[in-house]
Amino acid sequence: MPTQASPHPHIALVQRNSLASLVQTEIERMILDGQFSSGAKLTESTLATQLGVSRGPVREALRMLEESGLVRTEKNRGVFVRDVPIEEVLDIFELRAVMDQYVGRKLAQTVNAAKIKELRQFVDEMEQATKAGNAQDYHRLNLGFHDRLLELTGNSKFSATYRKLVNELSLFRRQNLTGESMAIYSREHHQIVKAIAARDADAAGLAMFQHVMNSRDRTLQNYKNRPAAATQSDLVFTGMAAEKSYA
Repeated sequence: MPTQASPHPHIALVQRNSLASLVQTEIERMILDGQFSSGAKLTESTLATQLGVSRGPVREALRMLEESGLVRTEKNRGVFVRDVPIEEVLDIFELRAVMDQYVGRKLAQTVNAAKIKELRQFVDEMEQATKAGNAQDYHRLNLGFHDRLLELTGNSKFSATYRKLVNELSLFRRQNLTGESMAIYSREHHQIVKAIAARDADAAGLAMFQHVMNSRDRTLQNYKNRPAAATQSDLVFTGMAAEKSYA
């Protein structure tokens, strides 16, 4: 019986890298969804079993996640989900606010009617989720909305830098999307799309900037109001969803 030929070294490398990227995406999703809280240890063997892969792609995925700022490696201890200090979180918010101001201004000058209709659809569906009190659907749509805004800039370098920066914000757990907070976010989203549709670059940029700074203020207030015994991993992150973590 003929033996199966081994893949060409280049093909094998591509296959390993592709699998590692898929594993990275899945572990990242688990972190962003709160399945692993800040400070949680990530074990190669456990993840490999859970994801149905060997430990090699998991090891490579964890290395890539460390580069993106989501995990940290401690010598002789292992890999852990990062704890991001509140001071660093607030600094990232301020950087993101300036970057989002660029996004708003850019889209007001460049997007066409079809893209505006697409953004309005996101906002309308988020409003429906708000009325239904469905935080899970709202969160999913919110991620899609902000990621689409980013894509529409057409600037891949900017998008890559932006996503790497805001990923760290998602390490604060998002567990208190209340009806009140979702309603506030929805109003802000309406203002953003309205300004973009009006081709008002100044208003669109300001709406995006203020949206992020409002999220910063809410996050700081939540931090101050946390129980005295709370640890960083118990903090609730209300304003972002991400990088894939967005307000």
